[in-house]
Amino acid sequence: MSGSEVARSRDDVRAHLIEVAAGLLAAGGPGAVTTRSVAQAAGVQAPTIYRLFGDKLGLLDAVVEHGFASYVGKKRIDPDGDPVVALREGWELHVGFGLANPALFRLMHAALPSSEDHTAVEAGLDVLRERVRRVATAGRLRVSERRAVDLIRAAGTGVVLTLIDAAGSERDEGLADAAWAAVAAAILTDGPLPVGGPSAAAVTLRAALPELAEFSPAERSLLAEWLNRLAD
Repeated sequence: MSGSEVARSRDDVRAHLIEVAAGLLAAGGPGAVTTRSVAQAAGVQAPTIYRLFGDKLGLLDAVVEHGFASYVGKKRIDPDGDPVVALREGWELHVGFGLANPALFRLMHAALPSSEDHTAVEAGLDVLRERVRRVATAGRLRVSERRAVDLIRAAGTGVVLTLIDAAGSERDEGLADAAWAAVAAAILTDGPLPVGGPSAAAVTLRAALPELAEFSPAERSLLAEWLNRLAD
């Protein structure tokens, strides 16, 4: 067997183990994911898991990374669409993903993946940051981009965890919409500038700052400092 065939076989086994572990997680939660249960379900020996992932935590990290990658892959942005609509669609996707994958979502937010898996986490954040930046560029953001991202993350994750914890008739089906309305009121202007005032104007100009070739790097840095002060 050639080196490439060995590597491909290793990758195939690793992917199969992650898929099996993800299925056990969805069916029975983290407690159902043990090296023995995964090995039996995947038809391999337990040492294979240790060789590929180090231990159970390494396997769970890989499952989380896979979950993030799957989530991020569904968050494509339409460059020609309304940025506010795209931001709302991202919120709905986040909530929908969490409710469809409660055990994975809880694991994703209960503990950070290991350092080598931060790329997938950052990719998801980058998509959110880009959606927020497009809203800012359109003159529809009344707070700083960082504040908007933090509010959306905090509210979105909190809503999903609250809905996951609520059983049956106790679940408030309108909670996600109400939470979005509150977040939108806090971060969005009612229309393009000048409705939002100086703060929103600073947010909009700051979002466009990287494209302003008329300024030198030193001038751009100074302007960014002033705009940050106004926006925050």
